[in-house]
Amino acid sequence: MKILHTSDWHLGRTLHGVDLHDHQRAFVDHLVELVGEHDVAAVLVSGDVYDRAIPAVETVRVLEDALARLSALTTVIITPGNHDSAVRLGFGATLMRDSVRILAAVADLHQPVLLDDGSVQVAVYGLPYLDPETARAALTTDPDVPPARSHEGVIGAAMRRIHADLATRSGVRSVVMAHAFVVGGEPSDSERDLSVGGVQSVPSAVFAGVDYVALGHLHGPQQVTVPGATTLARYSGSPLAYSFSERSHHKSTVLLDIGADGPPTVSLLDAPVPRRLTEIRGDLAHVLSSATDAHVDDWVKIVVTDAAYPADMPARVRARFGHLLHLTHEPVGGGVTRRAPVVDDSRTPPEVTADFLEFVTAQAPTDDELTVVDRAYDVVRAKEHSA
Repeated sequence: MKILHTSDWHLGRTLHGVDLHDHQRAFVDHLVELVGEHDVAAVLVSGDVYDRAIPAVETVRVLEDALARLSALTTVIITPGNHDSAVRLGFGATLMRDSVRILAAVADLHQPVLLDDGSVQVAVYGLPYLDPETARAALTTDPDVPPARSHEGVIGAAMRRIHADLATRSGVRSVVMAHAFVVGGEPSDSERDLSVGGVQSVPSAVFAGVDYVALGHLHGPQQVTVPGATTLARYSGSPLAYSFSERSHHKSTVLLDIGADGPPTVSLLDAPVPRRLTEIRGDLAHVLSSATDAHVDDWVKIVVTDAAYPADMPARVRARFGHLLHLTHEPVGGGVTRRAPVVDDSRTPPEVTADFLEFVTAQAPTDDELTVVDRAYDVVRAKEHSA
């Protein structure tokens, strides 16, 4: 049986203010093609379907279109992540067609979606994002011994319920969808911290005893080792790069192949790259030179390192790079660590301006520049007095 594992769509997210809806739609197109090409039994989305709890109307329509198209071909199973609202994402789950399954209820996480292709039966369990503070009550079986107030505590309690259900299903293979920061995973800059409510990480050993763990939360595709077990655990990663820290990620979708016995196998299917992310660092002459020709159509983050702030730097850089997302001046010699001067009532406006010029250019203003500042200040004062 073949299953596609994805996560962290973050529908509605922007990249430095750039709308990504069209690129997210392109990924949905790609996913629909994969379903048809590989004849998959289910598509799993392990959390963070939306980027925020209350998504915009256009964002909801992107998901609606994705579910309509995918569910016409296969079963889609979704669990909410820490960015999603479980209640909103799960609304109407019982009213949807059988091929759209939204597993958002903590109380029902031990009740799997059963997939059967005639040769193998797979039980897919969905763990919605489990906030330690709020999930403890729902997962407590002994009022005197509630789960620990941590992600390990609540996920451990959830897995005990899953194992209890699995014990009643002879010969059934098992997949667990979970949205968590598992020890051994490599984070990037664009995941939201999970530490609120308790210890943020979960040891991978908590997932031992199932065949495959379809993880979400970390945006880089990677395998996580489960010690002392045959369990295979992977982060599918996000389909798009959502920060420059992800520029080296090889975005993909996991194709899981699971048989009646033996370990499951995975293949990574490349995701489409709408536009590369590139960071360019150097003096302005280098940035504007032919050495950067290969990146003029990329989304770029540029760090200009000239000792002095180059004249017309923003305009000159934007004229060359039409998809510039981030531009900073970091003078060679540690200018990044300089602190801005303190402004108080003892400083005159020309003095404050001179301090600012020195701060941003890493050198004291010239006499001619100070003269311009003084004249500008005199003009402003004269206008105020004549008003």
